Amino acid sequence: MNGKPAFRSGFVTLIGRPNVGKSTLMNHLIGQKIAITSNKPQTTRNRIQTVLTLPDAQIVFLDTPGIHKAKNKLGDYMVNVAEHTLNEVDVILWLVEPVSYIGAGERHIIEQLKKVKTPVILVINKTDTVKKEEVFGSIDVYRKELDFQEIVPVSALRGHNTKELIDCIIRYLPYGDAFYDEDTVTDQPIRQIVAELIREKTLRLLEEEIPHGIAVSIESMKENGKICHIEATIVCERDSHKGIIIGKGGQMLKKIGSQARPEIEELVEMQVNLQLWVKVKKDWRDSDFLLKNFGYHPCDSAGRE
Repeated sequence: MNGKPAFRSGFVTLIGRPNVGKSTLMNHLIGQKIAITSNKPQTTRNRIQTVLTLPDAQIVFLDTPGIHKAKNKLGDYMVNVAEHTLNEVDVILWLVEPVSYIGAGERHIIEQLKKVKTPVILVINKTDTVKKEEVFGSIDVYRKELDFQEIVPVSALRGHNTKELIDCIIRYLPYGDAFYDEDTVTDQPIRQIVAELIREKTLRLLEEEIPHGIAVSIESMKENGKICHIEATIVCERDSHKGIIIGKGGQMLKKIGSQARPEIEELVEMQVNLQLWVKVKKDWRDSDFLLKNFGYHPCDSAGRE
């Protein structure tokens, strides 16, 4: 092998429009739930870094917020995070759905990708939702727009063709040592993952009733014997939203807690006593102070030292 080490390692970013399945794909590839998912767009707000270590390679995935037209400071932050990573990584995975036309959102991403020299792998997700002929048609539509290194159809939800995608990624990683120990799965603090799990359940249970104006803050997290005591606050923008989140007789808040608790217990590997509160902070998504307070810090590197 001309003196080169057999091991490869590098950074891979997942980009795409909101709700195209980036978090679902990343969770499946690393075999563990780190990023939250919901049927609402723009669920991921921070750039989440996860690590997949194999015998011959280590892939550091960066799951970014979806690229979209921003409507407030939180939206600006999310778009900046997504677009900032493109020149910093070794491989870009662009996730799209199997469609027969390219909309304005995808055209915006194409323009961003034309500016970078990073290898781009087009991943056509949700292939389980359409016929094979439609997948082939989508490949033909997209291959005319950009010079992709590879085009890989997958179903992140079903796990179809994901092993082939990993093999494809490894081919474009540089040779080199691992960046992390082999037992490292994510750089996310436990508190942040817990907060995101609670936010996910809130989004899913409230469906269309509450827009994206919620955040979750972990007030305290303490272990006492075999029990982890967690106090968390769900922050919303309006008094009317607070009533919906709490529900009649506190039933909705209890439901959110009961659905989040099992996944948190699996994460911390012990019994959890979860206490949830709801507070109103008007227009927090346009407040630099509150955005930083809730953990949305602008980042300027792909994790390299």
